[in-house]
Amino acid sequence: MAEPAIDVRDVSRSFGDQRVLIGVSMQVFPGQIVGLVGPSGAGKTTLVRLIAGADTSPNGEVQVAGHPMPALSVLDRVGYMAQSDALYLELSGAQNMRFFGSLYGMRSRELVERIATLSEMVGLAADIDRPAVQYSEGMKRRLSLAIALLHRPPILLLDEPTVSIDPVLRASIWERLRDYAADNTAILVTTHVMDEAEKCDLVAMLREGRILRIASPSDLKAESGGDNMEQAFLHFVSAA
Repeated sequence: MAEPAIDVRDVSRSFGDQRVLIGVSMQVFPGQIVGLVGPSGAGKTTLVRLIAGADTSPNGEVQVAGHPMPALSVLDRVGYMAQSDALYLELSGAQNMRFFGSLYGMRSRELVERIATLSEMVGLAADIDRPAVQYSEGMKRRLSLAIALLHRPPILLLDEPTVSIDPVLRASIWERLRDYAADNTAILVTTHVMDEAEKCDLVAMLREGRILRIASPSDLKAESGGDNMEQAFLHFVSAA
């Protein structure tokens, strides 16, 4: 069996007296989409930041591509879309993409092709040369997603990637994520929208810093007796 692309082992994280993560363990393998679901404040973003190497924990271990995090040597293998957009607003969408592409050492021809492909994918082709300061919040999210995908990373960390994105484009983006997974990309995506959880191979249910259950959407619904992921989540919350 392949080694996990993401391996989180018994990780806890506190900020002062507030315990944000408590004994969290999970894995994401190449070719999988794993959804991390839970309400706001459940600890989803903190966990993604630990996996991305943007934060550290004194407890447990986080490995990405076989390396303990944080590790600069693996960052070019990770596409990270944070919850807060990290864009240069005075630059156009295309200029933002060229800047981040240059950080990954992408060649000019490849970068031009990827900008064209991804701007079309996220619905920004007509606006890619406008300054990002003129973008709506949804457009900024779409640009951040395009940047995360830019260098074809084998590992994707996507924190609420479809917030403020219309349903038609959201469905198209999920189709593309499935294509990436079919190409052996390991994908961890956070969401609080339960219908998106249905699109994942596995779902990790997180509440108050603890993982309640990790299983496929069909198994979670069968075990809970629920008709949908929201009912399943409520079942496991009440059983915790």
